[in-house]
Amino acid sequence: MDSFQLLVARLRYKHLLMLSTLGKVGNLHQTAVVMHMSQPAATRMLSEIERVFACQLFERMAKGMRPTKVGEMLVEFADNALTRLDRCAEEVHRYQLGGRGQLTVGAIMGAAPDLVAQAIIEMKRLRPMLQIRLMGETSDQLVALLEQGKVDIAIARYATSIQHNQFDFEPLGNENMITVVRRGHPLTDEPLPSLEQLLELWPWILQPITTPARQALEKELEMEGLMSPRDIIECGSIFAALQLVQKSDALLVMAESVLRDHLNIGLIEMLPLTLGRTLSPFGLLTRKDTFYGEPVTGFCDILRRKAVQWE
Repeated sequence: MDSFQLLVARLRYKHLLMLSTLGKVGNLHQTAVVMHMSQPAATRMLSEIERVFACQLFERMAKGMRPTKVGEMLVEFADNALTRLDRCAEEVHRYQLGGRGQLTVGAIMGAAPDLVAQAIIEMKRLRPMLQIRLMGETSDQLVALLEQGKVDIAIARYATSIQHNQFDFEPLGNENMITVVRRGHPLTDEPLPSLEQLLELWPWILQPITTPARQALEKELEMEGLMSPRDIIECGSIFAALQLVQKSDALLVMAESVLRDHLNIGLIEMLPLTLGRTLSPFGLLTRKDTFYGEPVTGFCDILRRKAVQWE
C-alpha cells in the first residue's frame, strides 16, 4: 500500500474537522467544545493525526496553539475538503427533495451581463429545477474561490502566470474597456487634454492592483512612459464604482458591457480614450485533474456555443 492509500485509509472525517476547527480557533479546549468531545479526547485525536503524518502539526504557545508550516498546509486541505463535502451533501439533499442539483459559477464583471447571463438563462430553460448561484468578482478573487472549491467554474483570467499549473483555461472572449465620467462633467465640454494631464490632474476609479485589468492598464502606461494616476480610488464593486463616478469628478475605467445601460440612459458619458489594449482574453477556468459531470459540463457547452455567437 503506497503512502497516499495509507493516508486515505487512516484519515477520517473527524480528523479533517479537527484540523479545520483548531486552525480557526487556535485553542484545543474550544475545539473540543465545538466538536462535542472532552479535551483529553481531543488531545488524543490530535496526537493520532500527528502520528499519521509523522510530524508536529501545531505548536503549543503561551496562549493557544499555532499551526506549523505542514499544519498550515493540512488546515487548508481540510477546509477545502469540508467545503466540497458540504456542497455535495447539500446537492444530494436537494435531489432527494425533488430538485436537480446545484451549479455555482463565478464570473468577472465584463462577461456577466452578456455571455454568462445568456448561458444561465438557457441552462434554466433546459433544467428549471437546477439551483444556480452566480458570484461576480474580480479575476484574482475568482481564482481563489475556484481553488477553494467554492465555485465549480470561473469565467475569468489567470491572476498570476503560474496558475496554469493549477487550472485549465479555455478562451471565450474579451472585454472592451472604456473610460467614463458623470453626466455634465467638465471634460465633456472641451477638447480632451492629453492622457498625461488626465493622469496628473483628475481623480480615477480603478480596479484593485491585483486584477488583470488593472495590471494591463499599468502596463500600457509603463509602455507610454507615463506614471500611474496621482489620485486613485481602488474599487472592486461595480455598484460602488458606478455610484462614485456619478457623484464625483473621477474618471472610471471599466468594461463597456457593464456600463452600457448607464450610458444608454445618460447617467454617464464616455470619453474618447483607448485603454485596456493589452488586456488578455478571459475564458473558462476549471481545476486540473477534476472530474466534472452534469450540470457543469452542460453549462460549459452552452458557454462555448454562446461565446461563438458573442464574438
